[in-house]
Amino acid sequence: MATDQRAKADTLSLRQRLLSSSCRLFFPEDPVKIVRGQGQYLYDEQGGEYIDCINNVAHVGHCHPLVVQAAHEQNQVLNTNSRYLHDNIVDYAQRLSETLPEKLCVFYFLNSGSEANDLALRLARQYTGHQDVVVLDHAYHGHLSSLIDISPYKFRYLDGQKEWVHVAPLPDTYRGPYREDHPNPAVAYANEVKRVVSNAQEKGRKIAAFFMESLPSVGGQIIPPAGYFSQVAEHIHRAGGVFVADEIQVGFGRVGKHFWAFQLQGEDFVPDIVTMGKSIGNGHPIACVATTQAVSRAFEATGVEYFNTFGGSPVSCAVGLAVLDVLEKEQLQAHATCVGSFLMELLRQQKAKHPIIGDVRGVGLFIGVDLVQDEATRMPATQEADYVVTRLKENYILLSADGPGRNILKFKPPMCFSLDNAQLVVTKLDAILTDMEEKVRSCETLRLQPCSVKHLPEETHPTQIL
Repeated sequence: MATDQRAKADTLSLRQRLLSSSCRLFFPEDPVKIVRGQGQYLYDEQGGEYIDCINNVAHVGHCHPLVVQAAHEQNQVLNTNSRYLHDNIVDYAQRLSETLPEKLCVFYFLNSGSEANDLALRLARQYTGHQDVVVLDHAYHGHLSSLIDISPYKFRYLDGQKEWVHVAPLPDTYRGPYREDHPNPAVAYANEVKRVVSNAQEKGRKIAAFFMESLPSVGGQIIPPAGYFSQVAEHIHRAGGVFVADEIQVGFGRVGKHFWAFQLQGEDFVPDIVTMGKSIGNGHPIACVATTQAVSRAFEATGVEYFNTFGGSPVSCAVGLAVLDVLEKEQLQAHATCVGSFLMELLRQQKAKHPIIGDVRGVGLFIGVDLVQDEATRMPATQEADYVVTRLKENYILLSADGPGRNILKFKPPMCFSLDNAQLVVTKLDAILTDMEEKVRSCETLRLQPCSVKHLPEETHPTQIL
């Protein structure tokens, strides 16, 4: 590592000159210059240590030595494309197959989650012979043109909704039309998908796929009601489509109880296609699509070869195998259950103390804290969420806010995030919220007095690239 670091201001000036302004930074008003990472910590150029609560890419921890070693050792021997016979790609596919339902037994390797979702769309259309896609409101599935088209989170700020895209309500039992007091929100939200499908069919449209993040993240850390997936799958299959589970942000043991987030919906539910990325390479660009023999054979029947220059390379697969080894050896799935439960309990205690916290929801190390201006109306506390994130950064804790109202504090740290980390983060959050409450005119509205408005950063545009 270089011992001399360019001054932060010089780096920022070069970035502003050479990179597009659409390539946004975290904390744009006062960016953090990160020069090193280790475990659940990031370090700035001054040596300041930050707890990373954002990074679900460094899944088993920044620069994990076993993952780094695996990449280094394989790089010294061979790194080429996957068109040569090699052990790593078949070993990795075999290991992945052991984590999935038996039906999902064919694998395609790629470089990114966006590529994985794009391939899933191709697979679905080839298998079904249909074109149209059903997605959830506020969904984000990637930055390729094909995926912007099925991501309301993006397309509403660009060219708008295509005629072949159909949007169903987010199954949000805190803010959606069917809430926690509904007798069967899973059926109610699934019926909304059924309605969307029926409306499309009345216009002569044919459904190829239903795409869904198994736990919607940019939609606000949503935990769909149990049974929702099975009900939706019935409606989609009846329409001739397939169910695509996007596990790019939430798979690989993050939910603790299960290896895959879709498994929270019950053992009887199996998607037709699963996409994965981000966490599976711990920062190395590797992604994967898993599907059934039937879907794969329909794709093969075109006679067109599928080829990815870097996807499935010996180095990428060595990294993927190392990540699986670390998850197992360090028992990080059980760790996510333990630490996540502890963090949820601490946050619920804060909810009882601070009226700005409207809801705490999550599973494992995927947790959202919904900040509200008013407990009754559940009006999003957008400005306050930005303020909290900025203040936490000043306290060396990196957290982000998202959701339709950009008011959901999102916890998705590396899986090695500890009990002590959880305690410290919540202690700092408590202090910040207490300070906020001392500055507001009313704890019912939580509107800040003019004296404290200067501390609040401008709102971030909702099309920030993930």
